[in-house]
Amino acid sequence: MHLEHILTDEAGRLSALDREVIDALASGQMLTQDPGDSDDPAATSFGERMSDRVAAFGGSWTFIIGFVVTLVAWMLLNVTGLMFRAFDPYPFIFLNLILSCVAALQAPIIMMSQRRQDEKDRIRAESDYRVNLKSELEIRALHEKIDHQWEHLLRIQRAQLDLVDPSDAE
Repeated sequence: MHLEHILTDEAGRLSALDREVIDALASGQMLTQDPGDSDDPAATSFGERMSDRVAAFGGSWTFIIGFVVTLVAWMLLNVTGLMFRAFDPYPFIFLNLILSCVAALQAPIIMMSQRRQDEKDRIRAESDYRVNLKSELEIRALHEKIDHQWEHLLRIQRAQLDLVDPSDAE
């Protein structure tokens, strides 16, 4: 097939995606898919949904502002001792331990969420590639059809001119 010739690589092979696009063109199948399908709660585990929520909250202004307010309040209460005796005096060793634990737990959770997002992005990119390739191949086919129609039209015009004025044909 002509499309296979266009898409073969240097080694003379078609990739699986290219083969899928050619088959879809031959059968008239649609290649578009909703990339949001992977967000289906039934298709994701509790841990995946939780890691996405923690990553979303950990990257929000609400978390940052709340965290800064908590740190400042912790330090003020322990430095001034206004309300009670300091439970974590300067240099705030207990606060440092809590911050280290938060970072140790938050980092892998965010990485899990990023890995899931990378997978979604890969699926979305493959879908975009399929759709774009199919569109490009269909546009090429339309160009070829138009070129063929144009050549056919020119032949008809020449034949009509020959019929109208046979002396010009010589």
